[in-house]
Amino acid sequence: MASSPSVAQQAQKFGDYVVHYNALSSSLITPEVAKAYGIRRSDSRALINISVLKPAGEQTATAVKAAVTTTGRNLTGQTRKIEMREIDDGDGAIYYIGELSVRNMETFDFTVVVLPEDQSKPLNVKFRQQFYTE
Repeated sequence: MASSPSVAQQAQKFGDYVVHYNALSSSLITPEVAKAYGIRRSDSRALINISVLKPAGEQTATAVKAAVTTTGRNLTGQTRKIEMREIDDGDGAIYYIGELSVRNMETFDFTVVVLPEDQSKPLNVKFRQQFYTE
């Protein structure tokens, strides 16, 4: 899934795995990508994007299937469970995406729990993102 080059990608390493995560306005996704993946483009919609990779030494990392659950909590304490869905692009990349409504300058603290399919211990990622809709 292509995203805007101006969007920062964050990652956290957990032993043999690296979890990449980002949150951005869905309006930054191209119309073609949004249509292909069923994403509603809007300044007032945020897109959460998670991927799990298993590095293979000096070779390219391998995408890993996982169970991914995500919640977002804004600064007023409202918590939203974000439904995540798997996107397998067929070229070896696997993404987990979810969408939520946001207001201008709203900040969310996200908690992402990732359970790679061959593991019994979940990987926990927390990050904060502020959104601008105007």
